[in-house]
Amino acid sequence: PGAGVQPQPEASPECSSAEEPGGRGGRRLRTAFSAEQISTLESSFQRQQYLGAAERRKLAGRMRLSEVQIKTWFQNRRMKLKRQL
Repeated sequence: PGAGVQPQPEASPECSSAEEPGGRGGRRLRTAFSAEQISTLESSFQRQQYLGAAERRKLAGRMRLSEVQIKTWFQNRRMKLKRQL
């Protein structure tokens, strides 16, 4: 009866347990970075391809992202650069 009332795939019970404490082997949902965040990350990457813990913490706080998200983005960006070369 209600069109468009179906839950989105991201909201499925299998995925939501990933962030619960003790949820074994669950994967996080993909982070959708805003254009502004990508721009900030790219400019940081142009300056230095590897971030130390302090820089990562500062960037995470400024961008309202977790340090793990920043670290993963930089890892993925280095792999992208490597593939392009």
